[in-house]
Amino acid sequence: MKDYFVLQLVMNNRKTKEAGFNPVLGYLLVLIVFVLLSEYIFHKTEFAKHLVMLVCFSFQFKLSENRRTDFLLSTFGNKSKNKIRVLENSIVCIPFVSNLIHKNLFLEAVILFICSITIALFSFRTSLNFTIPTPFSKNPFEFLTGFRKTFFIFPLAYALTAIGINVDNFNLGIFSMLLISITTLSYYSKPEKEYYVWVHADTTKSFLKKKIIIATKNYILLTIPILIGLLIFYPIKFNLTLLFVFIGILFLWTIVLAKYSAYPDEIHLSEGFIIAFTILFPPLIMVVIPYFYTKSINNLKFIFNDKN
Repeated sequence: MKDYFVLQLVMNNRKTKEAGFNPVLGYLLVLIVFVLLSEYIFHKTEFAKHLVMLVCFSFQFKLSENRRTDFLLSTFGNKSKNKIRVLENSIVCIPFVSNLIHKNLFLEAVILFICSITIALFSFRTSLNFTIPTPFSKNPFEFLTGFRKTFFIFPLAYALTAIGINVDNFNLGIFSMLLISITTLSYYSKPEKEYYVWVHADTTKSFLKKKIIIATKNYILLTIPILIGLLIFYPIKFNLTLLFVFIGILFLWTIVLAKYSAYPDEIHLSEGFIIAFTILFPPLIMVVIPYFYTKSINNLKFIFNDKN
């Protein structure tokens, strides 16, 4: 069991070095960004504690994926598998629990810790035996596959919006919109194989333009029920509502371009830090988008053999 965690540490250190960071410096930067983001979220929204718990659970659900736990079971046996999963979830929840305690949210911290240990003892399937229908076409694939993996998020977000309107809480509707934004951003975390990029037989600029346009259309399609509800019941906050939609679109563009700026690798730690600082200071996005766009153009030229 000890060897397993040593191996995980070695793999993480290797990824950090590949991103161009000293591992110790990389972990320190991650901690600093986590603290700054936490302070920013608690300063900006009354739903910060729920968002903190949601992010923590999202990491832990990924660790509890069925195929992963089956591998641990076959390799280490049931008893050791449970110990490993409890330790993993404990490590993940420590910074989030510490954050809640720092904000004097002791009940939420206890609930998060207990739920984290409980989740560790279960496994979850990310695929179902039937195909979930989606409003998206097969190309590009990100929203199609992402929606099927996270479909349960959307009824929850729409229900929260309805509850917010019913109790006259505009912020709950905005939180629901942010929840969908975060979910859709995750669709671009994994790069596809080079063949599925090359097969488009396109120029780099045209390829990126199509990716951005389709991502924008799909994002609007998912947020439009919330948007319509907020505009009807809170017409006085028309500008604020549209601003949040626009910001969500800009961050979606950022993630799409960040993905292809690092392609065929996953988004590097360096791009992750840039995105994190952009969240802390949103005006930076007007500089970050052109930066990632230029980097993506140069990166994809080799795949498309585009000399323009």
